Amino acid sequence: MSMHLLIIGQGDIGLPVANKLAQDGLSVTGLARRTREHYDLNDQASFMQADALRLRADELQDFTHLAIIVTPDDYSASGYQNSYLAIAQHVAALAEQLPHLTRVVFISSTGVYGQDGGEWIDEETVPTLPEREASQIILQAERVLQQGFGDRAIVIRPSGIYGRERLMRLRQARDPQKKPVAAAHWSNRIMDSDLVNIIVNVLTIAAPKPLYIATDYAPVTTLELGVWLSAQVGEAPPAIADEKNAVTGKRLHSNIPLAWLDYPDWQVGYRDILRHQA
Repeated sequence: MSMHLLIIGQGDIGLPVANKLAQDGLSVTGLARRTREHYDLNDQASFMQADALRLRADELQDFTHLAIIVTPDDYSASGYQNSYLAIAQHVAALAEQLPHLTRVVFISSTGVYGQDGGEWIDEETVPTLPEREASQIILQAERVLQQGFGDRAIVIRPSGIYGRERLMRLRQARDPQKKPVAAAHWSNRIMDSDLVNIIVNVLTIAAPKPLYIATDYAPVTTLELGVWLSAQVGEAPPAIADEKNAVTGKRLHSNIPLAWLDYPDWQVGYRDILRHQA
């Protein structure tokens, strides 16, 4: 059976994933609740207007690969339950009725790792329970799909997503009244276009791993990042917050093949964004 892909969610990541798959000549359908007119979907891609929570098994029979790339309607715990978890539960409940579905890719988050002492995290690391309830719900959604689909389920955990339209750190660097930052809080990031490439590769390669930590190759403290970005935009560096001296955050070991990344570290990524802005 030839590859036929369904991308549930046509937001800032799901839509470019569907478009790239279509550009590559693959049979792909984007699913969203609003009509096609709301999305700049490639003409070569199909579109399904539907609520993922009401999908029937007969509507999914032709799909061999499925990706769940969703965001909650609101960022409360119930918002995550009604999106990530509810969709995972609904799709997993149909698993036995979908014999042609060979791969289900779930876009999770590195927030599922509750570790917060500067630890190194790799693909073998078992998450400690995250403090944030939303992250607990995302981790539960991962497990629901793994239980329902077994080794057909592939999890991608992206770190902090940034890009040409995702400029929080640059806005902070340009703020002359910037807030003091922690002395040693570790952070991790991935360029949004690289995340799209990762998802496309995981959907289409012959033998994916069960888990991908979608992050670049250079964890960095928020202090170092803030100092560097401030210098790039000609602003004073952030001060160190006196009360935040403990080592916090986590350092992620990327298991993404280097060939999949156009931006292997944050300096390459932000230099590209600054050139684009100039």
